Parts: sequence; structure tokens; C-alpha cells
Amino acid sequence: MQVTSLMSRKEAHAAHHSDSQHHHDHHHHDGESCSSCGHDHEHALIGLWQTLIGLILVINSYVLEWVFPGSAMVASASAMIGAIILGFPIVMTSVRDLQRGILSINELVTIAVLAAFGSGDYQTAGVVAFFMLMGELIETRTAAGARASIENLITLTPTKARRLGTGGTEDEIPVSELQVGDVIRVRPGDNIPADGEILKGEGSLNQATITGESLPVDKGPGEQVFAGTQNLTGVLEVKVTRAGGETTLGRVRELILAAEKTKLPFLRIVDQYMVYYTPLVLLIGALVWAFTKNLDRTIAVLVVSCPCAFILASPSAMVASLSAAARLGILIKNVADLELAARINAFIFDKTGTLTTGQLAVSRLAPVGEVKPAELLRIAASAERYSNHPTARALAELAAEAKVPLAEPGNFSETAGRGVKASVDGTEVLVGRSSWLKGLQIKGDFEGAVDLKETEGFSLVHVARGGEYIGWVGLRDQTRTEAKESLAALQAGGVRRLAMVSGDRKPVATRVAREIGCEEVLAECLPQDKVDYVRKTKARGYRVAVVGDGVNDAPALAAGDMGIAMGAAGSEVAIHSATIALMNNDLRRLPFLVRLSRNTRSVINQNFLFGVVFIIGGLTLAAFGYINPILAALMHNAGSLIVVFNSARLVRQGEELEPFTAPVPEPPAGGPGGSGSRPVTQVAPRPAPSPA
Repeated sequence: MQVTSLMSRKEAHAAHHSDSQHHHDHHHHDGESCSSCGHDHEHALIGLWQTLIGLILVINSYVLEWVFPGSAMVASASAMIGAIILGFPIVMTSVRDLQRGILSINELVTIAVLAAFGSGDYQTAGVVAFFMLMGELIETRTAAGARASIENLITLTPTKARRLGTGGTEDEIPVSELQVGDVIRVRPGDNIPADGEILKGEGSLNQATITGESLPVDKGPGEQVFAGTQNLTGVLEVKVTRAGGETTLGRVRELILAAEKTKLPFLRIVDQYMVYYTPLVLLIGALVWAFTKNLDRTIAVLVVSCPCAFILASPSAMVASLSAAARLGILIKNVADLELAARINAFIFDKTGTLTTGQLAVSRLAPVGEVKPAELLRIAASAERYSNHPTARALAELAAEAKVPLAEPGNFSETAGRGVKASVDGTEVLVGRSSWLKGLQIKGDFEGAVDLKETEGFSLVHVARGGEYIGWVGLRDQTRTEAKESLAALQAGGVRRLAMVSGDRKPVATRVAREIGCEEVLAECLPQDKVDYVRKTKARGYRVAVVGDGVNDAPALAAGDMGIAMGAAGSEVAIHSATIALMNNDLRRLPFLVRLSRNTRSVINQNFLFGVVFIIGGLTLAAFGYINPILAALMHNAGSLIVVFNSARLVRQGEELEPFTAPVPEPPAGGPGGSGSRPVTQVAPRPAPSPA
């Protein structure tokens, strides 16, 4: 039913206060329906203690009748006062509906309560009103439980921040006063109050609340951090780049709340016909009265016909699904897209940054002669130490991962597009293209030593020490470790077509497709070529989802039936260019999304079927006198709760991809800089480069 949430004044006020603190007001205006429960919510008209007083007065009337049979008048007066207290908020809700020109199912309950009251059956009026109020409260609270992970976003951002002054002073200020350009200090265990860039310090951050990543991420100077994520270790100084509602967390929360207000096309059709439902039930009630002259039957018909189970069927399932998706960093802007995901039978992927990491990584170390792979890595990485080239970063990352100590390079110089020259351990080292080394009179069999094809996406750098060629290093844009598994899961889930479109060279695209098990490849594509391919696939009858990084794939994302942007955390373009945004780059979210969509559709169908059968069965039983008004109220509540609990099962979807939960950080045993000052962070394994 659509009775007001009458016993949550303090809770509503607290939620509003919390929202206003974080500049995210969430109101249900007149006439709006809250998707979490299917009820209209206004300011509370009655407190919990008043409800209990009304119930006590009604119970007292029963006790007086049983214990003192001669006190019928006193018992009747007690029941009448209780019925007035309990029925008043229900009647007032209906009056407000009528004043707004709305004929809703609130009126069914009101007529039932008033009919019982007018006939002098104050006990029935009071009990029916109480059960309807309590049922509404239980439904609202239960459905709200499904929103727990969404509403927790309100509390993720701390209320205070430590802002650093010009003299290095630290002032604690409200988060609402933070401005872009401020520098804040974040200590171990603190939640980060605003989006920003690390200026100083290194730390391990739990980003599960934003990206859904299952493991903490190590970050240092120059890297981005997001509001609402937790700093596990290290002290950070962060320059604020976005504050308040402009943060990634703020945009995420707004998108989720906006998604909750959207409706499935089927549900919009249901809404159109619901305006005829109340007059139809009133007509049925009039017919029952005309044929039976039995007021109890008529009241029972009005009470049991409140279609709460039917109204809650879709919203409760959708909120539970949105909650499960948000927990794993999947933003769904419109619930219609969640429903559409179940019918997607073709996925088209961009390559760079989607199926691959988009960053160079060392894949081969090929020393020549007596030189060991570790020595080749140490020499090359040391010489490249002060370069900003992606090759230099890849060498430095591998050296750090393998714990290879680097030497301090001397006489460093870099020739753009060719290579670097530096002195390592007193000997001149060259790292660069074979043509550059040949031009510098370095002798060696450059071509004969290489068994990789640069045309297949391998970037090769050759290394010389003291004028002697000592080997080469192969680098490439690596495929994501979970890509093959995810594409296989999509095929197992019934997706009939998987394709990869890329602007890269054909040999590169073919190699990547072979590694991940994607049979269909389109290479050397311009943005318009990608759009044309998507349209041709749709023209063949496929329902197409396009997956990209959201930056240069916006036209293709918009051309598909569904656009999914990868790695949308912190990216304004990615969040707005797609219908669904994955806050991290974990491709396993895609088969989960399809599975969640199908399970959601199944639960909604179950709920609708139950709701229809329940109402028809209840009306029949009430019309033939098999249930009285009090039993009808109990049945109404039971039906609503069955639907809500059935939907709540969806909240547990995706537990196999559950985000990492940060432990409470403990002070280091050895003090600052002492032993144990930084715990070991587990990182996802990557294939080790193989020697030639």
C-alpha cells in the first residue's frame, strides 16, 4: 500500500541532515514514488509511541470484554479512541492524495477502516489500521536493507579534513570548506575527504568503495586518489582536485540514486493502468455488499486488494540488483539497461585499455653471451632511470618487482625516438633502437638474435655496454590476465558473438585476439569504422554491447544497444559516455552483469506472478467470506514481505567478486620507519618475462 512512512520522523530527519552535510539532498517530492519500497513518503504524522498507545487501547478493549463482560461501553470507548489514533494518519494520507487529484490505493485502506469504524466495530477498525501501518513500516525497513550498500555512500566521506597551511601548520576543518587547490594530510586509517593528487608520501589504499577492486592499491606522488577510499598505510599529502558533490564518490552516488528513480518500460505500462485499479476494486466491493449485505466481507475485499506485493515486485528487485552492482563498482544509469543486459547476445570490445592494459610491460629479456637476464635488466633499467619514456617505466617496474638494485647513471642523455646513453658503473651503456646502435658503430647480430616480430606489437630495445652488444628487451601491451576467462564465461552464458575492433595494426590485433580466445577481429579501424561495424552487427539482428575505455570510444559506445565504459573511476568522459560504467578494469564484471540481469528478470517475474495470484486469490476468499478483515490485513503484510525477501536474495549476487575489506590499521611495532612499518601488500600476479 502507499500509506506514509508514519513512524520514521527522526530517521528521516537524520537522513536529511546527513545528506545536507554532504550536499546530496534526496527528497521524495509530492507524488513521487520511492523505488526502494513502492510507497509515497511524506513527513511523519504520528510517532511510534502514539502508535503503541493506539494498539494498547485496542488490546485493552478485548481484555475488558473478556475479564469484565459487563463493561461493554468502556471497552467500546477504549477501542474507539485506539482506532481514531491509528486510523487518523491513514485517513490524512488519503485526503492529501485527493487534494492533489490522485486516486490511489490509499483510499481502499481508508474506506475499509472508515467502514468498520462507521459500523461501530472499532476493534476491527483499530486492528486493521495497526496491521497496515506496521506492514508498511516493515516493508520500508526491509526494502531499505537492500539499499544498505548504496546509502553507505553517504557516510564514506569523513566530516573533517586536515588542511595544511603555508607554514606547514595543520588545521582541522569541515570537509564542506575544502576547495580545489587545498593541500590536505591523510593519515593511516583515514578515509580520504576529496579527490586529489598525491604530492608527498606513499600508501596502500582500499578503493573497493569506488572501483570494487578486491585488493588494495599502492600509490605514490603524482597518482590520483578518490574521496571515500581508505588510506591503509603511510602518511599522504594530497592536493585537492575535486571537492563536495563534484568528487567521483559524489557523482557515483548521484548516478545510483538517479537509477533508482528510473523504471522498466513494463512497469511504466503498469503505472498507467493502476489508476483504474482503485475504481475497479471499489466496484467489486460494492457488488459484494449488494449481493451479501455483509460488511465484514466488503471490508476484507478492500484490505486484501491493496496490491503491495504487485507494486513491490519490480522496485524491490531492482534496488537489490543496483545494490549488488554498486558494491562491485558497476554503475547502472537506468534500470532498463540492467534488464537489457539479459538479452545482449553480442559483445564488441575495443582493444587498447580494454582487453589490454594500455601500458608497456617487459615480456622478454634476451641476453647475449655470458650476460645473465638479471644483469641485462639491471644495466638497461639503470641507464633508463631518468627517462620518462614508457619503456623506461616498464623496465623500472620489472626491476622493482624482481628486487633488482639499480645503479646511479652518470652523463645521462636521451635522443628522442631513438634511445638513451648513460654511464653505469663507470662504463658507457646504450639502450635504444637497433638502427641507432648501428649508427653508433655498435657491432652485433641484431636481427639474428631476435625471434620476435615487432609487427605483432612487440617493442624491442637493444642494449650495448662498453661498445659491445649484450642483448635485447622485448616489451608489449599485455592482455589483461582475466580477459580470456571473462570472454569464455560470456560464451558459456549464451553470448553468440564476440568481436574485437581496434585501430592498431592487424598483426598486433590478431596476436591479442589469439591470446584471449576472440575469433572475430577488425583491425586498423578509424572511429567511424567502429561505429559502422556496430551498426552492421545490429542490422543482423544482434543486441550489441560495446565495451571500451570511454575516452576515444564514445561514438561506438553510443552506437550500441548498450555502452559499457571500463575504468571509469575519476573519468568524467567515461562515466557520461556509456550507459553502464565499470569503475575498475576487471573484465569479470561483464559475465557477472549478464548473470545478474537474468537473475533479476527471473525474480521480477516470480514476484509479479505471486502478486497477481495473491490478489486474485485474496479477493476470491474475501468475497466468499473465508477470511475476515483482520486476517486480510495479515495476509496483505505476509504477501508484501514474501516479495521483498525474495528480491533481497539478489543482494548477495557477486559474492565471489566481493571487494576487499580493510583491516583496522595497527601502529607499527618498530615506530616510524622501524621494523614492520609497512605491511606486505598482495598484488595480482603477472606472467614473468622469459629469457630468450
